[in-house]
Amino acid sequence: MRQTLDAFVAALPAYLATPARVLLILALAAIALRFIPRLISRVRKAVQERQDSAEDSRRIHTLSRVIRYVFTVLVTVVTGILLLGEFGVSVAPILGAAGVVGIALGFGAQSLVKDYFTGFFLLLENQIRVGDIVEAGGKSGVVEELTLRYLRLRDYSGNVHYVPNGNISVVTNMSLGYANAVIDAGVAYGEDVDRVIGVMRQVGEELRQDAAFSAKILDALDVAGVERWGDSSVVIRCRFKVVPLEQWNVRREYLRRLKAAFDREGIEIPFPHVKLVYRPPAGESACPK
Repeated sequence: MRQTLDAFVAALPAYLATPARVLLILALAAIALRFIPRLISRVRKAVQERQDSAEDSRRIHTLSRVIRYVFTVLVTVVTGILLLGEFGVSVAPILGAAGVVGIALGFGAQSLVKDYFTGFFLLLENQIRVGDIVEAGGKSGVVEELTLRYLRLRDYSGNVHYVPNGNISVVTNMSLGYANAVIDAGVAYGEDVDRVIGVMRQVGEELRQDAAFSAKILDALDVAGVERWGDSSVVIRCRFKVVPLEQWNVRREYLRRLKAAFDREGIEIPFPHVKLVYRPPAGESACPK
């Protein structure tokens, strides 16, 4: 860039040299800041078209945002250095002082440095991508943005949470590869468990054959069996293997259809109740007169 500037201002009068250089630097910086996002966007789209899965596409989208941010910072820093040089300000002492100040700030802003290091490894290890549903830093929701400094989540109620990357120690990603829609169905103690499991399998197969859900369910219903004995019901656990982000939709639809099937088959879905037993004192009749 320096040679280009020298060639441009060689034919100009001396008093116009510095303003011309400054204007040219600003013009080139503006062009670069306008061109870089477009170039990165085109490269991102070209690479995404070659990916086999939606997960890889979301990772590329997230990385492209970080790369665009880094290039923008670099262009801004280089532009500032060139402008200082045109006004006769020596850059070397400033860079040396900046190094000393940077060390001092590093000790005082350890949390900020930790945010950047954690964000870098989150991206490098592909733990979180834009569009995932995750739980991190005590918050959960859809990932709207992941930068080197913070993670932005939007929960089911629409609340937006900004989680500093330094606060993230454990990440629970609910949309990586595949998901399981886990369902616990409670039935009365008097019901035949084998018959109930048969009805559950039948409803699961009907749901899997439905055109609206066939692409979302990856495998047949897996019935684990009796999970526990509740206070008023026998709890039977089952699950579907589904594509990411569809576990909640599949679970809701299966519960809706299972309720209708239980009603149709006369299978009781109990509710909590208390049985009172009256024991009269010795010598007193149990039946009231």
